[in-house]
Formats: sequence, structure tokens, C-alpha cells
Amino acid sequence: MKYKIRGTTLQVVDVELSEGESVYTESGGMSWMSSNISMATDTKGGIVKGLGRMLAGESLFMTTYTCNSGTGMIAFANEFPGKIIDMKLAEGQTIIAQRDAFMCAESSVKLEIHLRKKLGAGLFGGEGFIMQKVTGPGVVFMELAGEITKYTLKEGQVLKVDPGHIALLEPSVNFDITRIKGVKNMFFGGEGLFLADLRGPGNVWLQSMPLPNLAGRLIPYLPAKR
Repeated sequence: MKYKIRGTTLQVVDVELSEGESVYTESGGMSWMSSNISMATDTKGGIVKGLGRMLAGESLFMTTYTCNSGTGMIAFANEFPGKIIDMKLAEGQTIIAQRDAFMCAESSVKLEIHLRKKLGAGLFGGEGFIMQKVTGPGVVFMELAGEITKYTLKEGQVLKVDPGHIALLEPSVNFDITRIKGVKNMFFGGEGLFLADLRGPGNVWLQSMPLPNLAGRLIPYLPAKR
């Protein structure tokens, strides 16, 4: 499989498939494709796994696209201003992602629900208890909001983050929630009551414009309901 990510703020990934190769995405995720690509829609693993994916922000049904002959092309477009991140996962390698981050992947990649173990992180972590767990082998594409910054945390190193900015993290990174100190900071600092503590070792990917923040900025400019 070959691919190319192009564009700036509204990106597209063009995937080139050889005969027999396939990729899958949630229902309605494909943008355009060549005529030698076939599609097959199912729950990919059964109803229980499908329901789990729904809780993690994806659809109950997934669609697999396979090249029938020669070389085929299929494209997937970002649904909002941001970046498409490609990740080549080894056998058994896992990445944890925010809800609805999954875009598409090779058929060998497994997409599952991920439940946070800590109560505080689940209640106040910006995305709730439920995230996405993606496991290799294979290439997976994630769609994230705004610009993306990657940090590599050393053992014991802590990064404090507004929870909505957390896009991806490796399982080795400990994710916990701490309350902002000081009454004035809590109520007048503009950062809410809680921050996420990301403790290394491992890689984390942060997004500059979480979708709830973008929606909040647009609300004053939307026509009022009559």
C-alpha cells in the first residue's frame, strides 16, 4: 500500500492499493475512489465490538474497500480543519486516541474501545471514560483538530495539559487529572477546574484547536433561533 497526505488545513489522504489490498473506515468515511475498488460493509467483529466502537465515536458498521485488479485509488478527506496523522504500527503496538480520531486503516489494524481506569480521568478528562485503542500491525490514519505538537516524555516527566488538547498517547504514558490550585485560579483563570497530568515515559500528541473550542468560538456568529 502506498499513500500521500496532501493539503494544509483540510487535508486528504490518497491511498494506492494493489490487487487484493484493502483498507477500512466507518460508514460514510470514503470520499472518492477508482472503479476497480469494491466495498463490503459489516460490523467487523460482531455486534458487541460494533457497539463498543459506537461508544468510542465511530459507527456500528465499518466498510472495507478492496482493490479487485491492477492498481486502485481511494481517498479520505478530513471532516474539519486539522491534520491527518499516519502511523505505522508494528505487531501488537498500540496507540490510545481521543473519541472519533480514527479515520481509516489497513485491514490488519484492530480498532477497539478503551476505558480509562481512573475515576478522575474519566469524569473530568475532557473525553469521558471512553477513548479509542488502535493496535497493529499496519498503517492507520488519524484525523485531529488544528495543528499537532508531539512531545516525548522521559521517565517521570510530567506535562500539564488542558484535557481537550490531548489527541493521542502511548499506553506507557500515565493519564491522570489534578485540580487547579487556588480559588481565583479555579474560577477566574479561564482554564476550568481541572488539568490533565501526562506522566512519561512515552509519546503524546496534542491538538491546538479541540472541536468543542472551535464550536464555542463559532456560536456567537451563528444566526439566533426565532
